[in-house]
Amino acid sequence: MMLDNVLGSSTKNAEASSASENAPLDDCSSQGPNRGLSPESTLLSDDLGWEWSSSDTHRLRPMLREMVQELVQYRELLWQMVLRDIRIRYKQAVMGFGWALLMPLLIVGAGCLVKIALARASGDGVDLPRVAGMSVKALGWAFFAGALGFAANSLVSNMTLVTKVYFPRELFPLSAVLTQLFDTMIGGVFLAVLLVIFAHVGPSWGLLWIPLLLIILVAQTAAAAMFFSCANVFFRDVKYIVQVLLTFGIFFTPVFYEPELFGPTGAQLMMLNPLSPALEGLRLAIVEQHNLMYPVVAQLDNVQIWIWHPAYLLYAGLVAVVGLVIAWLIFHRSEFIFAEYI
Repeated sequence: MMLDNVLGSSTKNAEASSASENAPLDDCSSQGPNRGLSPESTLLSDDLGWEWSSSDTHRLRPMLREMVQELVQYRELLWQMVLRDIRIRYKQAVMGFGWALLMPLLIVGAGCLVKIALARASGDGVDLPRVAGMSVKALGWAFFAGALGFAANSLVSNMTLVTKVYFPRELFPLSAVLTQLFDTMIGGVFLAVLLVIFAHVGPSWGLLWIPLLLIILVAQTAAAAMFFSCANVFFRDVKYIVQVLLTFGIFFTPVFYEPELFGPTGAQLMMLNPLSPALEGLRLAIVEQHNLMYPVVAQLDNVQIWIWHPAYLLYAGLVAVVGLVIAWLIFHRSEFIFAEYI
């Protein structure tokens, strides 16, 4: 089914349930299902200045509830957009689903070169557990980088749909995230087989932490996707900034190495990156089969270094929740003037 047909049927069903008619984007402030906002009350004014009044604070909870309810109403459209993106991505592709494995394999290959160079410099060897841990973190980073790369330009590349009919514009960056999640699931199955065969990873209680860590990673990715896709509408050079961040951001995230290599202070600073606890948690839970409720301490040159602490997980979760709420509010309050800039 073509997306335009699905778009028409989905928006008609969703807005019929809220006693509203389809309307162009310029009229969405009054026609959208329970948006309760006008273009004049958008968070971004005409000169892109921030405007947040005390009345907005009092209705923050109802606003969030309406945003979630509206997203649930349009869940069918979101699903169809994800299916469309998957078909487009793999249609007439020679490698097929092999593309889902290419990015993680390239990251692992680059990481192996870094590991070999570090091993030669320090005199240590490159053991299989380290390569396995790096592979797990590489898959997580590939998900974040791929989703953010597609989401940043998702609104601008779909400008005809953005201005054609009313539906939540959040669906565009969210569909990019979910599409990349599909690729990551394919890579995850392939990686799981390799870990069982070569790294002898078996069932453990640590694996129970995987769903929570994935939820945190997806929430952080969705927050960044909505923020940068919204910013790219008003400032078109944002997509180039995202490319730079994704190119060099991997070196500020413990993917190729473990945080303890930077010493006690450096390890703590490295874990301030919100992605670091999620990726390190996946490595410890899967490869090391560690229960994340307990800390991990290493001794390096008679210095105690915290490799893991449960507070890291709490920090990553708080950043994911708060970041997602703030990014969603910014997106929600700005979408009424997208048509003026897109």
